[in-house]
Amino acid sequence: MTDETEAELTGTTPRVRPKPSIDEVGGRKLKPSTLMMGHGYDPVLSEGSLKPPVFLTSTFVFPNAAAGKRHFEGVTGKRPGGAEGLVYSRFNGPNQEILEDRLAVWEEAEDALAFSSGMSAIATLFLSMVKPGDTIVHSGPLYAATETLIARILGRFGVHWLDFPAGATREEIDAVLSKAASGNVALIYLESPANPTNALVDVEAVAASRDAIFTGANKPPIAIDNTFLGPLWAQPLKQGADIVVYSLTKYAGGHSDLVAGGVLGTKEHINTIRSMRNTIGTICDPNTAWMLLRSLETLELRMSRAGENAVKVCAFLRDHPKVERVGYLGFLEEGSRQADIYNRHCTGAGSTFSLYLKGGEKEAFAFLDSLKIAKLAVSLGGTETLASHPAGMTHLSVPEARKQALGITDNLVRISIGVEDADDLVADFEEALKSV
Repeated sequence: MTDETEAELTGTTPRVRPKPSIDEVGGRKLKPSTLMMGHGYDPVLSEGSLKPPVFLTSTFVFPNAAAGKRHFEGVTGKRPGGAEGLVYSRFNGPNQEILEDRLAVWEEAEDALAFSSGMSAIATLFLSMVKPGDTIVHSGPLYAATETLIARILGRFGVHWLDFPAGATREEIDAVLSKAASGNVALIYLESPANPTNALVDVEAVAASRDAIFTGANKPPIAIDNTFLGPLWAQPLKQGADIVVYSLTKYAGGHSDLVAGGVLGTKEHINTIRSMRNTIGTICDPNTAWMLLRSLETLELRMSRAGENAVKVCAFLRDHPKVERVGYLGFLEEGSRQADIYNRHCTGAGSTFSLYLKGGEKEAFAFLDSLKIAKLAVSLGGTETLASHPAGMTHLSVPEARKQALGITDNLVRISIGVEDADDLVADFEEALKSV
């Protein structure tokens, strides 16, 4: 019976069925930049609106009691796979679900989740994976708040940690994982490039080491913060990672007007993390999800322009007499370990880099205070160029000895290049360097 026939017999309005998302045309698999314009959303379900409305509601009406029960079976974990319907805005919502569908597209992940911030995504991941007595093995350095969460907060609850430097060799990784294997390693957590040094982690080596040392149910998942390069310039799921973490505040949001986080990965791991998110309520709000949907439409354009600008700016800075060195992935020494990792893992050098000036804090502050176009602010990946002093700002809480060991020095300035005119940015940096 057709919907129209049923409507004639019952006197009801014909039911509208959602159209399946189109992911190929004529046998051609569509690119993520194309899918961002409509994937996961059918205008028919929203009065024909070209763009998804912002669904500002706290709760959703069930079609019948049995459906309500089934939804809650998914939400509470009695049945895997989530709610399979809209329940309550702490669990899910139309804007968040469309966003999650589109996030997964970029890295061909099985599933994805959206969070209220990058740190709420990381915290929810950790809480869903570890218990007292477990060990987290991680690369170093990490974003300072992540290191604080692992060492100071989870440490209070009996969670241990071991780390290896971001550029570690397979042998160095083996040594740390073998040592950790005497206990229960719940998670291997990576950040590549490392914040703020830009050192790359060899994800393939970590995965090979993990697989050689751990077997069966004892094998810990590998999660990686891909904020600096993803999803355009790095896709670590292809190198053996199981879970990818994002601060969506950065390139995905890209306009410095929202705060959000994301986690992508296998359905098995995402279901575990979703259960924790449902419990503690770290989902992002519908308006933020809507803003991210807008931003994802121009993600490739913005990242490409910023990357092109970074090449020109770094070429100028590299040869300046007041610059000690530029920690930019496009300038890695050919034949070096970092270059080898870059060639195997990355498709671009990104637009965020570390600038080491000749001098110390005094010279770094003089440079930062003299910038006219670049804004003195933390964060990265926005349309505007940002510059900050990690040792005195984002990593101020990191113990001094660890900062020195990780290369977070007083002469280090972190720069995130935006989409302005590249020659204008070069002029701004040239003038600012005169004050050093």
